[in-house]
Amino acid sequence: MRYVRSNRVRAVAVTAAVLATATAGTAAATADGGSDGDGGNGAHAAADRNPDRDRDRDAAALTGTAKLTRSLGDDITFSFDARLAAEHNDNPRKATGTFRFSHYLDGEGAWAEAEVDCLVTGGKVAVVSGTITDTDLPGAKGLRIGVTVHDKGHRDRLGYSWAGTGSPLEDKDLAPCVSSAPFEKVKPGTGDYRVLPWHPEL
Repeated sequence: MRYVRSNRVRAVAVTAAVLATATAGTAAATADGGSDGDGGNGAHAAADRNPDRDRDRDAAALTGTAKLTRSLGDDITFSFDARLAAEHNDNPRKATGTFRFSHYLDGEGAWAEAEVDCLVTGGKVAVVSGTITDTDLPGAKGLRIGVTVHDKGHRDRLGYSWAGTGSPLEDKDLAPCVSSAPFEKVKPGTGDYRVLPWHPEL
């Protein structure tokens, strides 16, 4: 996600990066009961209604909602409800669920929602990918994006597949479960992510 002072350039960068804001259409409700602006699209953040739901049936999982820390005051939210059922323990491409994100700055930005198509977790790190099914970012629908989360208690970190390009629109051939290192920091008090370790039979 790139940001510059120029209003015109920044608007483009914000919109592109937006697509990444995790809670995707974030309008989503954050863990502290707050909400991010979603332009009235009504898409709510992935609800992590019961963190322990189906834990006995999940081979891996990534759940939760939180905002990212940004010095310029960007409102960026990522929400996840991604799970790999125990019966599909040998195939991370069988993962299901959604993840949503939104990114706004000075009233400008965008949101997106993706359907999970791959989930791999190792220890407290998860990589999830999905195809964008709904968004207000032109040209983004149908593209695959990936996100990485490091569950560090109340010091979680996050990364995304377009970290090196600045826009998910430039990753038109992204492979499943591909993302960047989790270099972003979660803003304290805005939520929490939970990663369920995967134990494949190797």
